[in-house]
Amino acid sequence: MTGPAPELLLLGAAVVVGLVQLLWATLATRGRGDLKWAAGPRDEPMPVTGGAGRLKRSFENFMETFPLHAAVVIVTYLAAKLGDLTLWGGVLYAVGRAFHPIFYLVAIPFARTLAWALAFTGTLMVTAAVFL
Repeated sequence: MTGPAPELLLLGAAVVVGLVQLLWATLATRGRGDLKWAAGPRDEPMPVTGGAGRLKRSFENFMETFPLHAAVVIVTYLAAKLGDLTLWGGVLYAVGRAFHPIFYLVAIPFARTLAWALAFTGTLMVTAAVFL
């Protein structure tokens, strides 16, 4: 009996990255000191700046890319199109998304963009496998 496809394990790793980002962004945002606003209905937006804002924006970016990546991984799995392209695409996505919030938080010029591009390239690789 073999284990799950590595691409599915990498997708699970990306979920863990997202959960860590959510927790990190939530704790940083709540740490601003306005617990009354945080506990309320949040009808009025409160700007989040600095590191907390960067973590929040990184998580929002994750939420924009993850559904597309997850969908294409599932499509390639169901279509039996897994291979080197999907494996390395999954690796690039998970690694890129793991480093994105770190690079964003410490504000290393171009590093965040490189991490995003790495993850995006991974999604493109998995998508290409659907049509090959």
